[in-house]
Amino acid sequence: MQEQVAIIVGSGPSGLATAACLSQQSIPYIILEREECIASIWKKYSYDRLHLHLAKQFCELPHMSFPASYPTFVPKKMFIQYLDDYVSHFNISPMFQRTVESAEYNEVSKRWIVKARNASSGEVEIYSAKFLLVATGETTNPYTPEVEGLNTFPGEVLHSTQYKSGKEFTNKNVLVVGSGNSGAEIALDLANHGAKTSIIFRSPAHFLSREMVYLGLTMLKYFPVSLVDFLMVMLSKLVYGDLTEYGIGRPTEGPFYMKVKYGKYPLFDVGTYKKIKSGEIQVLPAEIIKVQGNDVLFKNDKLHPFDTIIFCTGFKRSTNLWLKGDEYLLNKDGLPKPAYPKHWKGKNGLYCVGLSRRGLYGASADAQNIANDIKSIT
Repeated sequence: MQEQVAIIVGSGPSGLATAACLSQQSIPYIILEREECIASIWKKYSYDRLHLHLAKQFCELPHMSFPASYPTFVPKKMFIQYLDDYVSHFNISPMFQRTVESAEYNEVSKRWIVKARNASSGEVEIYSAKFLLVATGETTNPYTPEVEGLNTFPGEVLHSTQYKSGKEFTNKNVLVVGSGNSGAEIALDLANHGAKTSIIFRSPAHFLSREMVYLGLTMLKYFPVSLVDFLMVMLSKLVYGDLTEYGIGRPTEGPFYMKVKYGKYPLFDVGTYKKIKSGEIQVLPAEIIKVQGNDVLFKNDKLHPFDTIIFCTGFKRSTNLWLKGDEYLLNKDGLPKPAYPKHWKGKNGLYCVGLSRRGLYGASADAQNIANDIKSIT
């Protein structure tokens, strides 16, 4: 058994931020990472045209700013470079291809016992630590809903994590299921590459431009959420008008309130609205009844044929499968039970990073709070 002070599970931005903050406080740690690289969601499972949706000052990790030359909205390649530079700067060395199979607090030794399978050797390695830091993030395992008859579909079925670019879908009929930011931007990318694109908005959406979001985030420092949301909705109505004529409803709750309460982001529009308005992206009824070969039957009893279906239906957390004995910090969906801003601290030296539904900004705050807390009790 290898004894440690702290074990971080996950080397995405949350895990890296935590490692840097622990280093600044001279607290030893190890990182267990199931993939063979850091930030796998960025390096392996994201589409080519992806940018950070928020301005760069809201997305920096602790103790290292973005280079001044970086644009306001950082593209994927530059963000990956920033993360690689961050790892070098703080001398972070994750232990790759370690999948945590169980983590349990031992009441006798007062330590966390973590069992991780080494994918290279196939062996289970055992670690113990005084502190366990869950940094596996909100986007852990891709989720695809069950759809009747999907197994009869002869075309390609993808999750958004498998999509790279629209260039291979030119002139194809493509259905995008899910209308979060990934779905909306993938639909835009497909339309830009000449695919016959349709999208399902499974729930109402707030359309906001990047500039509106920047204004809103800045205002939130000085004004209550209710006032900022009122202004955001008013601006959205002015710019985008009534979207119900395209089959898209507007939520009754405000965009920033929904982000905090449900973790649901507003839709950062980077061109999707214009494509919907022009008819280049078709909005279809919100529910698929079943798939029959190439045809998809919708709730309005209409059939539409497709060559490809792309599910932009999000992720599920897997923490509940390996974290044993925690009744306080995380729920069955792997999100914190305690309310913000006390969401990051559990009991017996258990912490979680990047699960506050506040993006990279929230993960950075968590990492600093946790490092400070551990320092105060060691």
